[in-house]
Amino acid sequence: MSTVPDTSAAAQTSTARSLLLALGLSMGAAVSLGITRFAYGLLLPPMRQDLGWSYALAGGMNTANALGYLLGALCTPALMRRWGAGRLLVAGAVLASVFMAASGFFTGAPALLVQRLLAGVASAWVFVAGGLLAARLAAEHPAQSGFLLGLYYGGTGLGIVVSALGVPPLLAWGAAGAHAWRWAWWGLAVASLAATVVLAATARALPVAPAPGAGGPTSPDAAVPLRRLGWAMAGYLCFGAGYIGYMTFVIALLRTGGASAPQLTLFYALLGVAVLASSRLWAGVLGRWRGGEPQALLNALLGVATLLPVLSPAWPVALVSGLLFGAVFLSVVASTTALVRHNLPPAQWAAGISAFTILFALGQIVGPTVVGWIADGPGGLARGLVASALALWLGAALAWRQKALA
Repeated sequence: MSTVPDTSAAAQTSTARSLLLALGLSMGAAVSLGITRFAYGLLLPPMRQDLGWSYALAGGMNTANALGYLLGALCTPALMRRWGAGRLLVAGAVLASVFMAASGFFTGAPALLVQRLLAGVASAWVFVAGGLLAARLAAEHPAQSGFLLGLYYGGTGLGIVVSALGVPPLLAWGAAGAHAWRWAWWGLAVASLAATVVLAATARALPVAPAPGAGGPTSPDAAVPLRRLGWAMAGYLCFGAGYIGYMTFVIALLRTGGASAPQLTLFYALLGVAVLASSRLWAGVLGRWRGGEPQALLNALLGVATLLPVLSPAWPVALVSGLLFGAVFLSVVASTTALVRHNLPPAQWAAGISAFTILFALGQIVGPTVVGWIADGPGGLARGLVASALALWLGAALAWRQKALA
């Protein structure tokens, strides 16, 4: 009778546990991007109409959020060294929920800009800390690394679906009173707090982080070769500027084109479902390629998706645009984490992910205001989205030049 332990069963149990942990971590992406950032695209039209905003000011709200995201990303490495990634993840999610709820209590543009900025700071803590924890989890299962990273970033899709299904009834609920959009902010804050409960449980269940430098001979104080990742970082900057224009203004574009409220809900919900599916769709590409090829391919596809609703006002074309965009855009974010994981030692992953996140934030600061400024001029929102598509294609060309590090 054999006494050899059933290693295959143990491996299956370990993989299943890692999948559950990745799903739990994905609540961080749902809060930090899916709800805190992208739900605003649904609220922009009613807020702009109610408060008399220009497109430039409406875009400035997401610029303020991106500025907060930049500030949060800059201080995230120091905060993680002091408190640990798990604690920062949960604290950031709680604060992001509080700041979203606070947005429902103000109507003045300066106060709302401050709320969006503070929510951006907190969401950066969540997103970067969650990305680092997901990268560590993926490193334990190399064969599933691309899928596990995709699961984390795909959580953004869940946040988008929750927003798409939750915002319209909340707007209808508050329609009898003044400023119906405030009910949507409060409802989204409650959804974020519920996701934070799952995050807290996941953080407690995660393995203890390795000691600095435990993953390899490189000291965490060694210089991170970010200059050698310069092409990918430049491409990611263009991605940040290009994709956020679409996510900020596409609902407004479809609405001005005559799309009904149920159609807009369907569009945004399908976009979110496509984000969820993207974790499996691009897992092989992220796990196999070590250079900038995945980012280049995905940026190019995003440019196509961004241009489609500009080329044709037909409703089927809009649905194809949303599905393609959703199936691609968060995988660009995952591609940078995969690039860091492939090319840097574990002790330098936090610094690498933070550097890419800072450039991501810089791009997002520029994108909404520039697209809004263009949309206020001749050509309207359509011309603004053309500028977004061009930024994405420039990002694709830059990322294509990135080679794997020796």
